[in-house]
Amino acid sequence: MTIQTLIAQARTSGDWQPVLQAVPYFRFLGITLASKDGRLEARMGFSEHLVGNPTLPALHGGTLGALLEAVAQCELLYRAESIVLPKTITLTIDYLRSGKPVDTFAVAQVLKHGRRVATVQARAFQADEAAPIAVATVHLLVRPD
Repeated sequence: MTIQTLIAQARTSGDWQPVLQAVPYFRFLGITLASKDGRLEARMGFSEHLVGNPTLPALHGGTLGALLEAVAQCELLYRAESIVLPKTITLTIDYLRSGKPVDTFAVAQVLKHGRRVATVQARAFQADEAAPIAVATVHLLVRPD
């Protein structure tokens, strides 16, 4: 089954987990996705292999970046009418505080969807959505010429 077929099925059923399961790195990170109140929310369940600094302990910045990129791409697919797989052009992450060794959540918002490029803003949080631990701006190629 192709990723495009999985995306089409996810739009119909509301179950985005098969899309995430198709990406090995997302499986490794333990990312799940659910639709809540008309928006997608990603969850990265805590696991010891996600820790980058065992002294604190704190989550590795790369895992947070991957979570933010994943939720941005999925939010764009969720909102877009086409099933074109977006390709990341740039990913800019601001790390606001250390990620604790607990489950981490992320949400995204499409700021602009042009003909060729879309801009999505994503934020990761743990206990309180109003206190993000990292935010990202992602520019995605949606139609190469």
